[in-house]
Amino acid sequence: MAMLEVNNLSIQFGGLHAVDNFNLSIEKGSLYGLIGPNGAGKTTVFNLLTGVYKPTEGIIRLDGTDITGKSTIEINKAGVARTFQNIRLFKDIPVLDNVKAGFHNHHSYSTLTGILRLPKYFRVEKEMNERAMEILKVFDLDKEADYLAGNLPYGKQRKLEIARALATEPKLLLLDEPAAGMNPNETQELMDTIRFVRDHFDMTILLIEHDMKLVGGICEALTVLNFGQVLAQGNTAEVLKDPAVITAYLGE
Repeated sequence: MAMLEVNNLSIQFGGLHAVDNFNLSIEKGSLYGLIGPNGAGKTTVFNLLTGVYKPTEGIIRLDGTDITGKSTIEINKAGVARTFQNIRLFKDIPVLDNVKAGFHNHHSYSTLTGILRLPKYFRVEKEMNERAMEILKVFDLDKEADYLAGNLPYGKQRKLEIARALATEPKLLLLDEPAAGMNPNETQELMDTIRFVRDHFDMTILLIEHDMKLVGGICEALTVLNFGQVLAQGNTAEVLKDPAVITAYLGE
């Protein structure tokens, strides 16, 4: 069974088909890319998958469960997490607390327990601290656990956003241009990190990306969008050789 199955997904804005009859199937454990020119509808697809937008028509299934039209919180609890093209961190709180924020869908205590500092409060906080540090070590951020998130270098802020997404314990991780703004060395390090996350966390990953070196280096399969419709789909090497893709996307 596919981890993500999308059938005939469409959305209209004022009569404009931003995404039209979009189909996608991603097997568990895959590293899959979604590419296309600016305005092709890639981020709109992510917004549909995460409940930011409600589809005009179509069905979205996660690990066999229909999540179509559910709220962002419900979809996150079902097992979908994402990052954003423009980094969204809690910049005025520590790195550790950014990651801990992701745990609250799965590890929580009542307001009264927190106010009275009952035993469960200390137990849950200890568990979250330990788990958060484990995740930060994956991204080589454990030494900056007490830093304010906004004081991290740009590349590390990118990593922290992925770390926080992983803290929600997803089945499917959506990365929206994770290499945006990175230099070549940071991009190479990110590629290694994404591979490690897929393998270490048994994660299925769908990413939007413009860096073709990254796409070609880590994605096993691709879907190319253009004007909200699928232009090409399949094995990465074959898709990137498709004349229609070269003309529409690569501009060669």
